[in-house]
Amino acid sequence: MDVLANDIVQRFYLFLWPMLRISALMLSAPIFSLRALNVRLRILLAGALTWMVFPMHDWPTIDPVSPVGLLEMFNQVGIGLLMGLTLQVCTAAMVLAGQALSNSIGLSFASMLDPNLGNVPVLAQFMVILSTLIFISLGGHTLIIGLVMDSFNTLPIGKGLLTSDAWAHFVIWSSMMFLGAVLLALPVMIMMLFVNLGLGVATRAAPSLNIFSVGLPAMMIAGFLVLMVALPSMGGRIQWVWLQGFNEVRAQMGLG
Repeated sequence: MDVLANDIVQRFYLFLWPMLRISALMLSAPIFSLRALNVRLRILLAGALTWMVFPMHDWPTIDPVSPVGLLEMFNQVGIGLLMGLTLQVCTAAMVLAGQALSNSIGLSFASMLDPNLGNVPVLAQFMVILSTLIFISLGGHTLIIGLVMDSFNTLPIGKGLLTSDAWAHFVIWSSMMFLGAVLLALPVMIMMLFVNLGLGVATRAAPSLNIFSVGLPAMMIAGFLVLMVALPSMGGRIQWVWLQGFNEVRAQMGLG
C-alpha cells in the first residue's frame, strides 16, 4: 500500500507541471476565459488536454514544495498567462475600436453591462462579438491548443525559465491594442469627420438650425451607413490583428 501511495504521489507531481501551464492559459486566453465557460468546465478541459500531452514527453520529478518547485510553479503559470494575455491584447483592440466608433457616431451614451468586459458601448460589444466569430472561423481555439502543446518542446518543464525579456516584449506588443483600434476605426472616423464638417457649414449658413435636433440624428444615420459599407474591410483587419497575435505567441514561445 505504501508503494502504491508513493507511486500515486509521484504521478501527481509529474502531472502537475503541464496542468499548471494549460490551466493558466485556460484562465486568460480568449474564448476559454469567458464566464460562460465556468470553472468546472475549464478544469475538465485542462485535465483532458494534460492527459493528452502527458505521454508525449518525459517530465522531470520536481518537489513542488521545494524552492526549485515553487519557482517552477510560478514559471509555468507565467508562461500560460503570457500566452493568454498576448491574445487578449487583440480583444482589447476591438473594445477600443468600438469605443472610438461610438464616440464618432454619437452612440457613446448607449452602453451595456457585459460580465466579461464591464460597462462598454454597444458598438464595442458588437466588435467583440464580430471578432469572436472571426476568431472561431479561423480555428483560433484549436490554434491556441496547438501552441500550448508545441510550447512544451521549446520551453520544457524544468529547463526553460521565462525571462524578464519576454515580459518586456509583451509590453511592447501591447501597443497593438492602439494600432489595431486605429486601423479598425479610422475609415469610419474620417467619414464622420466630413459629415461633421458638412453639419458645421450648414449650421453656419442657417444659424437657426438646431444642431441637437438635426445634427445628432444625421450623425447616427450617416454613421450606420458608413459602418455598413466599411464592415467587409473591417473583417479583414480583424483577421489580420488575430494573425498578428498568434505570430507573437509563436515568437514568444520560440516556435519561429
